[in-house]
Amino acid sequence: MLWFFPMPKSSSNLQLPPPLGRDAALFLDFDGTLVGLAPTPEAIEIPPALVPLLSDLRDQLGGALAVVSGRQIDSIDRFLAPLRLPAAGEHGVQRRDSQGHMQEQRPPELTPILNIANELARVHEGLLVERKHAAIALHYRLAPQLEAVCRDAMSRAIAHDPQLELMHGKFVFEVKPAGVNKGIAINAFMEEAPFKGRKPVFLGDDTTDESGFAVVQPRGGVAVKVGSGPSLALHRLESPRAVYEWLVQARDLLAAPATSKTTDTESPRNPG
Repeated sequence: MLWFFPMPKSSSNLQLPPPLGRDAALFLDFDGTLVGLAPTPEAIEIPPALVPLLSDLRDQLGGALAVVSGRQIDSIDRFLAPLRLPAAGEHGVQRRDSQGHMQEQRPPELTPILNIANELARVHEGLLVERKHAAIALHYRLAPQLEAVCRDAMSRAIAHDPQLELMHGKFVFEVKPAGVNKGIAINAFMEEAPFKGRKPVFLGDDTTDESGFAVVQPRGGVAVKVGSGPSLALHRLESPRAVYEWLVQARDLLAAPATSKTTDTESPRNPG
């Protein structure tokens, strides 16, 4: 089954996200959101100030900040070291809560899928096969003309296995366990401290983030599409750079003393 999420045809009415509140539970995609996309997953560049920025925001939000990514959690940790945030990896196949406890689905049998993907990469220059804990990703960013070839081959590979589904992201087709997505992972976080009772805010750039948008908005939260393209999200930021600037603004606003709603004319008079 090819996995996708229904999206509106128009994206012209998306607005800038509101300032981040002290009651927020912040969920952040990684590639294309916190960091720019790169030719290969290992080629990304981490802005030097990103890790301390995320650390500050985590503390300001009482720990209610999580990375929700298609990457494996150990890859996220490696790029954000020494920071170890609550995280969902492989679109929710892996999940680490705020106490550091890891939940991980048993990987399905993926050897036939891996063999097919490796054969494609052998025959066609520019394809990259990524073996994850419970998924096989076939990247075609360096050979975008091969999209249909990759889709057809991977679709056929899972055609008779209902336990697997094919997900299409930005220049990647990924075979993963069926019934797993970022929305389910965010819902799980929202049932646990320190996220429970807070207002969910999720930023993501890809079609794989739409399931997360579909979860946070009905909860009264904020969904932010990063970059161009149609989306369920009602808000937009143009790029990872814009995300970084919005997060810096959020940190500075949260660091400021809470503004009193009491005006001078309403202040109690000094006795005598």
